[in-house]
Amino acid sequence: MASIILIACLAILGLIIAIALFLAGGYLWWRHKRSQLQFIEPNEDEESSSYSLRAAQDIVDSGNPPSKPQVPVAPAITNPIQNNINRKLNGFLNLRTPLIGSGTLPTPTKKSNTSTGAGANDGTSKDTANKSISMTDMYLDTDSSENVGQIHFSLEYDFQNTTLILKVLQGKELPAKDLSGTSDPYVRVTLLPDKKHRLETKIKRRTLNPRWNETFYFEGFPIQKLQSRVLHLHVFDYDRFSRDDSIGEVFLPLCQVDFAGKQSFWKALKPPAKDKCGELLSSLCYHPSNSILTLTLIKARNLKAKDINGKSDPYVKVWLQFGDKRVEKRKTPIFTCTLNPVFNESFSFNVPWEKIRECSLDVMVMDFDNIGRNELIGRILLAGKNGSGASETKHWQDMISKPKQTVVQWHRLKPE
Repeated sequence: MASIILIACLAILGLIIAIALFLAGGYLWWRHKRSQLQFIEPNEDEESSSYSLRAAQDIVDSGNPPSKPQVPVAPAITNPIQNNINRKLNGFLNLRTPLIGSGTLPTPTKKSNTSTGAGANDGTSKDTANKSISMTDMYLDTDSSENVGQIHFSLEYDFQNTTLILKVLQGKELPAKDLSGTSDPYVRVTLLPDKKHRLETKIKRRTLNPRWNETFYFEGFPIQKLQSRVLHLHVFDYDRFSRDDSIGEVFLPLCQVDFAGKQSFWKALKPPAKDKCGELLSSLCYHPSNSILTLTLIKARNLKAKDINGKSDPYVKVWLQFGDKRVEKRKTPIFTCTLNPVFNESFSFNVPWEKIRECSLDVMVMDFDNIGRNELIGRILLAGKNGSGASETKHWQDMISKPKQTVVQWHRLKPE
């Protein structure tokens, strides 16, 4: 009788262990699938307006090899702008896409000098440089010091026909991507935030100093709409048998460009970010009279998706630190199922003036998890000396140099 009871107990214990192993294996499989989830771009608000994009080659070289396949051609839109350009160009690429709503900015009237040097004034308008904090700070990469060549292009705006004219001219000192010590570069052109429609130059074979000399027309763009866009030039190396290699990219917020005249730019190409975690908009303010340091977390955008549904449940955790010692912690509420949370949360810390240069704020954007451990989406370290990047250090120094003033800045989140 005792042996039967023992066998029954062992059987029940074995069944419990099997169920536990099954549940543990299922959970580990779920976590593995979740970690493989790629970033999903959030939908943008759309308007019913449309514009067309057309590309034509200024200098035709019959000896060039065949170009990369272009974006599928859509039916042409019959309008005066199109007819006007048709008289000048032999071919065109016509696309339709919705416009994104934006704020109104005045049309620039003061003409600035153009530049053909990377270090000189290259057509940026001082009057419009601070019109859009989010667009400007988000796409200016102050952290990356590695350059991968340069690109030369020009911008011009036809006010009468509301058309942006982009000329992609040449590249210089591009890195070699092929075994022959050369590359087969071409340029992909987009106007962010629209990523669905893009244009491409022809491929230039076996060269590190390509000359494209191609023109792109962005039609039906009122200057107010244009000011909210960011020009993205991405240089690739064409590979016939595998995926094209990224060489480098340039982001130019168009709110910085003075369109009163034609502007010429030499821009250093930057290697693309390998792990984009999103951006965080925050402000800093320090009152020396009462020793109050205030951090305001305004909003985040394009956060990395952590959940199976392509979203995250973000919240922000903030630590006040003196040296390596953590002193005080604050947290925002959790925002469910979003990659673009609006926090609007302010935290105040008591920091004496003599300690303000020694302290720092460790800002961590987290993804809340009901089952497992909360995951880090990205973080920044705001500090006067050893911040997580040049942008974070500059933000802190601006706060100290401008007491009682609120300093707002975008920051790119780091994975660690």
